[in-house]
Amino acid sequence: MDFEIACEPTYSVVEIDLDEGEAVVAESGAMAWMTPNLRVETSTRGGLMAGLKRSVLGGESVFQNTYTAQGGPGRVAFVPGSSGDIVAHEMRGDLLLERGAYLASSPTVTLDSRWQGMKGLFSEGLFTLHVAGSGMLFFGAYGAVYEVDVDGEYTVDSGFAVAWEPSLQYRVTRARRVRSFLFSDQLLVRFSGRGRLWVQSRSPQAFANWLQPFRPVKQKGDN
Repeated sequence: MDFEIACEPTYSVVEIDLDEGEAVVAESGAMAWMTPNLRVETSTRGGLMAGLKRSVLGGESVFQNTYTAQGGPGRVAFVPGSSGDIVAHEMRGDLLLERGAYLASSPTVTLDSRWQGMKGLFSEGLFTLHVAGSGMLFFGAYGAVYEVDVDGEYTVDSGFAVAWEPSLQYRVTRARRVRSFLFSDQLLVRFSGRGRLWVQSRSPQAFANWLQPFRPVKQKGDN
């Protein structure tokens, strides 16, 4: 599997070249364009309950599509739902993703939601996505992505954490600042240990808060 990530980091797209018989799995609705010789199969990958679990708990779609090149090499392009960067990560074990970050992967990579207990109380929910296996993994972010080598402790606002290695321990705390006390409860993720962490340069929650004053509000008496 060869690939190229273009238009990064704002509106990234990943184009994947497949040899004959080679396949790639992607989130439903992620395909942007492809050559006509790709066979597309839609399934829940692991059964209906597994698909529902990924959807309800992990923020992903129930169904996933598998693209297989037939009669020669083929090409397919995927884009994430939000405008931002795409990370290509070669899996050699496990990785934890925030809800909605998964984009595509080799068929040998599995995806499941994982209960993180109360320590997983991110603003997005109590669950993260557990990715395992070997092969290529592509995940998206909102804005640019920065990779951090953590050796000790590292603190990230919960809206900026995208992915991290399971060797990192973490706990969620509230910010103790006047601004947070007056306007909102800022959740901070305090990582510790040694491992890699991926953060995004923009927060979906901050963008939603910025848009809130401009949201049309229906007045009483409006039809």
